[in-house]
Amino acid sequence: MSHHERTLKAIFADPIRANVRWADIEALFRHSGAQVMEREGSRVAVLLNDKVAIFHRPHPRPETGRATVRDVRTFLENAGVRP
Repeated sequence: MSHHERTLKAIFADPIRANVRWADIEALFRHSGAQVMEREGSRVAVLLNDKVAIFHRPHPRPETGRATVRDVRTFLENAGVRP
């Protein structure tokens, strides 16, 4: 199983996980063909399959919280990406 496949499974795991590294999520976005664009502050805009979402990079810790993982999951589902 590839690193991106493991990240995708972690995003879609139930219960929602709070220990998915943001760097892994961004790498998955790019691997899936998304454009990741820097915004103001810690925000990033992601464009994938004509769907757009804006996320806040977590800081100071590298792990993403449950609410953001849930939002990433919803964004990926809407963009047609599933495990």
